[in-house]
Amino acid sequence: MEPTSISEKTFTRSMLDVLIRFGLILVLVLFCFEIFSPFRDLMLWSVILAITLYPLQVRLRGPLGDKDGVIATLIVLVAIMILVVPIYLLGVSIADSVEHAMAIVKGGNFHIPPPAESVASWPLIGEPLSALWLQASTNLPDLAAKYLPQIKHASLGLLSKLAGVGMGLLMFMFALIIAGIVMAYGESGHRSSVQIASRLSGPERGRQIAALCTSTIRAVALGVVGIAFIQMLLVGLGFVFKGVPGAGLLALAVLLLGIMQLPATLITLPVIAFVFATEGASTATIVFAIYVFVAGLIDNVLKPLLLGRGVDVPMPVILIGALGGMVTSGIIGLFIGPVVLAVGYQLFWQWVQDKPQA
Repeated sequence: MEPTSISEKTFTRSMLDVLIRFGLILVLVLFCFEIFSPFRDLMLWSVILAITLYPLQVRLRGPLGDKDGVIATLIVLVAIMILVVPIYLLGVSIADSVEHAMAIVKGGNFHIPPPAESVASWPLIGEPLSALWLQASTNLPDLAAKYLPQIKHASLGLLSKLAGVGMGLLMFMFALIIAGIVMAYGESGHRSSVQIASRLSGPERGRQIAALCTSTIRAVALGVVGIAFIQMLLVGLGFVFKGVPGAGLLALAVLLLGIMQLPATLITLPVIAFVFATEGASTATIVFAIYVFVAGLIDNVLKPLLLGRGVDVPMPVILIGALGGMVTSGIIGLFIGPVVLAVGYQLFWQWVQDKPQA
C-alpha cells in the first residue's frame, strides 16, 4: 500500500502544481486584457487598415525603392489628406442641421400640417396616431410640454451619438497613423502572424490559416467597408453642396446601408424626390439628381474592380457584424464588426470542413 500512497501523493502534488500555474497564467492574462482593453478597437482597426493597404505599399516599392517606412508614411499622409476635407464638410453639415433644428424649435416657426382623414382608418394605430398628429398641428407647445422628459432623453441620446461619431472619426485618423507604423514593419509582422498561427494550428496549417485570415480581412475591408465609405463620401458631398437638410446624417445612413449590403437608393431616391418637390425641375436639380443617382449605384462598379469574385461571406454575417459592432463599440465598431465576424465565420467553416486525420 505504501507505493500506492507515494504515487497518489506525487499525482496530487503534480496536479496542485498544474492548477497553481494555470491560476497564475489566468490572472496574468486577465490583467493584461484589462490593460489592453481600452485600446482594443483602435488596435484592431489599425491592423485591419494595415493588412488592407499593405499590397499598395508592395506595389510602390519599385518606383520609390525598398524604404518601407517612407512608403508607409506617404500612404498615410495621402489618405489623411483625402479624408480630412469630406469628413470636415460632413461634420459641419451635421452641426448646422442640429443648430438649424434647434433654432426652428426655439423660434416657434415650426408648424405641422393636420393629418388626412384616411389616417384615422388605419388598423390598430390609426385613431391614436390621428389624435396625436392633430394635437401636434393645433397645439404643439402643450404637446411638447407633455412629452418633455421623453424629448429631452431622445435629444441627449442623439447628441451623444453625434459625439460618438466625431470620436469615431478621430479614432479612425489615429488608427490610420498606427497602421502606417505597422506597415513599416510588414515583413516581420507577416512572419510573426504565421508563427502564431503555426503554434496554434500546427506547422502545416499555420501558413494556410494566416493566408485565410489575411484574404478575408482584405476582401471584407475593401469590398464592404471600403466601398460603403467611398459611396458615403460621394453621396454626402452631393448632399452638402446642394444644401439638403440633414446632409451629414443622410450620408451616415448611406454608410450604414452600404455596410449592410443594402442599396443606397433607399436614401438617394427620396432625397431626389424632395429636391424636385421643393425646388422644381432646373438644370441644377437635374445635374444633382443624375450625380446622386449614379453615386448611389457606384458600388455595383467598384465591387468587381476591388474584389473580382466578391466576398465569400453571407450577407447576414456582414449585417450582424455591422449592427453588433455599432452597438458595442460605436461608429468604429461599424467598421470592425463585419471584418472580425467574417474572419471568425471563415475560420469556423475551415475547421468544420477539415477532415480528421487517421
